[in-house]
Amino acid sequence: MTLLLVAGSLVTQAQDKALMQSYQDKLSALIGQVRNAPTDNERYLASEEAIQMLSKALEEEESERWKWSLPDYASVLTSPDGKMRIFTWAVIRDNGEFECFGIIQFYNEKEEEFEYLLLNDKSEEIMNPEESVLTPDNWYGAVYQEIIQTTAGERTYYTLLGWNGVDNITERKIIEPVFIRSGKPQFGAPVFRRMRNLRRVVLEYTNEAMVNLSYETQFVQDVEHKREKVKGTNRYRTVDKVKERKEKMIIFDEVEPQIPGMEGLYQYYVPSGTELAYSWVDGKWELHSGAQGRLADKKLNKSFEPLPKSLPSYDYNKKRDK
Repeated sequence: MTLLLVAGSLVTQAQDKALMQSYQDKLSALIGQVRNAPTDNERYLASEEAIQMLSKALEEEESERWKWSLPDYASVLTSPDGKMRIFTWAVIRDNGEFECFGIIQFYNEKEEEFEYLLLNDKSEEIMNPEESVLTPDNWYGAVYQEIIQTTAGERTYYTLLGWNGVDNITERKIIEPVFIRSGKPQFGAPVFRRMRNLRRVVLEYTNEAMVNLSYETQFVQDVEHKREKVKGTNRYRTVDKVKERKEKMIIFDEVEPQIPGMEGLYQYYVPSGTELAYSWVDGKWELHSGAQGRLADKKLNKSFEPLPKSLPSYDYNKKRDK
């Protein structure tokens, strides 16, 4: 009897693997059509069929354990704890405009099971994206490139780094915190220290520019200002004590108008030449200046300290294929 049960279990596992592989192959073909079909209608139809196919796959038992492999122009990110997975891609219209699509799969602690929800791109209707609390049905669309898991007390945050091609004029890069609240994903959270009410970071700029946004290990200099008594006198002086350490942080390019007076006209925004960074400190993303990206094996040659509270909001992006 035991041998029969084991044999039956192995057959079931093989069948499940074959089924999920079939879903993956069909989904990969549809994503290829989303990218390469010759007309808007065909690309949108392929995207709709991809959503339907992926939805069926995610209804399969233990689908959250399947290791997806899709074409590069579709993104599949899984959180380190395995409790969140997000699929995203974009339809590029003939006029150069982008619309993003996707599905978020997440573990509902209350129901003790995995669920999924469709993502509905409303980015062009959201007037104050950096301050808005959003849901999967009212989503600030992006194709995500990295997922970062952090905690604050008993809450787990999944910070997503993403990109949206927007149109023929501008592009965006987005830092999007997500967490589960009352059994549902909430997009946007007030975790950006020194920026009042900021729930996400949006960098918009000319699509002729290259803007970096990444999560990297970098050197940090912590500067502590200490008062010391001058030997042999009653006077005191301030001495800087510098300690260096490595830390993973979100590195991105500051963007600003290339032409003075063009604030808010993002087709004129380009990298300023300054790199900024967020590091996770006491349950918040702390903004720093003096960042030097891609220097994980070198020491910084300047101080790395928090910026003042008066700092404005920033945006970042990665240039799409032309």
